[in-house]
Amino acid sequence: MTQRAEHSTVMDRLAIDDLVTGYAIALDDGDWPAYRALFTDDGRADYRSAGGIEGTTAEIAAWLTEVLGHFSIRQHLIVNRRITLARRDGAPGDTATVQADYLNPMRLDGMPAEPGDDPAAPNYTCAGRYAFTARRTPDGWRLSEVVVHEKWREVVPAGE
Repeated sequence: MTQRAEHSTVMDRLAIDDLVTGYAIALDDGDWPAYRALFTDDGRADYRSAGGIEGTTAEIAAWLTEVLGHFSIRQHLIVNRRITLARRDGAPGDTATVQADYLNPMRLDGMPAEPGDDPAAPNYTCAGRYAFTARRTPDGWRLSEVVVHEKWREVVPAGE
């Protein structure tokens, strides 16, 4: 591999890592225009394993607006990112996959509060693994598919 190809690979990996970070921030901030901008025009997402829906980016953003609106606090921690760039003639290609684990503590609004409860403490946590597919576009790397594989969740009843 030439230095140019190595440099390109590093730059692609950094851009894709930034894309995944942008995904987490958009979800946590409820920034749905930013969320949609992370995807290709034909982008899709599948949240069915977490009790959600599968659909276009616009359909998913509308669903997330409703569902995540029930949580006053959200923090998506996306870790253990394994980025695999497609190769073309020994050089980086225009597609990539990312496998990444997530831990998502949140605060569900409307749960009965007990005296002494911390209103900022998470009471709903879920975790699993994301499968991201990204594609190089004229505007940079964009997500073409996101699939959530939820492994577990925990809801802490009030007073515990």
